Amino acid sequence: MSLSLTLGCLWVIASAITAMLPMRLQYAPGVVLLLAAPVLLILLGIEHGLLWAGIGLFAFVSMFRNPLIYLGKKALGLPVPPPPGSEDRA
Repeated sequence: MSLSLTLGCLWVIASAITAMLPMRLQYAPGVVLLLAAPVLLILLGIEHGLLWAGIGLFAFVSMFRNPLIYLGKKALGLPVPPPPGSEDRA
């Protein structure tokens, strides 16, 4: 198996483990996974072609849809509601 597929599989496993963590512990590994995804997708596209990069992109967007929606709204200057449970932190 190629390096990009191996790293992609490890990324999926790490994402699943991160999703099982309590919300307050998900932020640091989530940011690392969010930043690593484009690099892995580019590597996957170079080694295996655009079809597999597209499949990887679909998997990435489906797993990180809420953070991507949040970042998109923030970038467009739209109002972003506070995360659930944030009123309990005071």
